[in-house]
Amino acid sequence: MKLHVHAFTFNPFQENTYVIFADNGDAVIIDPGCYDKEEENELDEFIEANQLNVLALLNTHAHIDHVLGNSHVIEKYKVDYYLHEEDLPTLNAVSSYAHVYGFPNYKISPQPTKLLNHGDTLVFKSIQLEVFFTPGHAPGHVVFYNKENNLVINGDVLFQDSFGRVDLPGGDLETLKKSIFDTMFQFPENTVVYCGHGPATTIGREKTSNYILNF
Repeated sequence: MKLHVHAFTFNPFQENTYVIFADNGDAVIIDPGCYDKEEENELDEFIEANQLNVLALLNTHAHIDHVLGNSHVIEKYKVDYYLHEEDLPTLNAVSSYAHVYGFPNYKISPQPTKLLNHGDTLVFKSIQLEVFFTPGHAPGHVVFYNKENNLVINGDVLFQDSFGRVDLPGGDLETLKKSIFDTMFQFPENTVVYCGHGPATTIGREKTSNYILNF
């Protein structure tokens, strides 16, 4: 099944929120970073205009910029919420520091209804995603891979020519390097990598130019 990926850039962290959808309207939302009403409306209007049927909410990880819209999505679309168990502390910490980062009106995310594990194959009607555990930036970080369409939604593991920061709680450089070299760099080189911030890239590009190669 041909899948389409639409990106929104939300909140002051310039976080990329993704809607993956098929021609028949099946859709999932990954890492909703929408914070204010204008951003929520932008997401909802796209879904309505394209007559999409939202089937699930997925988080690659639960840092604040990736979960600001969780509550809105879950309340509006009445869907299951998927997160890796190792990132539950990350999720639950957000409400304690949201105001410090300038988000005093953060709507506390509900708890996940489904817990992700490495090796899971998620099937949402015509959308199929494989789950790979990729800690280092966050303790419960995962990526979502679709082989047929040569794409991976990779959150904050890889960026174009860079990689996720490791100075936040639960971050670790050696763990992230292992996730990148042992998991991400094992995908085919033509795999399109959709990043949590900044432009998309490919595995082939990052295997030759990424700054992680210098560490």
